[in-house]
Amino acid sequence: MEAYSVRVNGRVQGVGFRYWACRTAVRLGIAGWVKNNFDGSVSIHAESSDRKHLTMFLKELRRGPSSAVVRQFDITETAPRNYVDFDVEY
Repeated sequence: MEAYSVRVNGRVQGVGFRYWACRTAVRLGIAGWVKNNFDGSVSIHAESSDRKHLTMFLKELRRGPSSAVVRQFDITETAPRNYVDFDVEY
């Protein structure tokens, strides 16, 4: 099991980024969560035992949905938390 903490900056709030990330994660079998931060960035915790799908998810996050503009993408490997599904946090 691998896990990553991701912080995305740019035009990523108010453009459907969280829901797009959730749909993408579910499609790829990624567990974790996504949430907006007060500073305008978005945070994601993503984990999976399937390295290929996790890599694909991280690549998609760097691009974002068509309505978003990703200007900065910070990623850190972290400990898995054994999430079962992927949720949008509020």
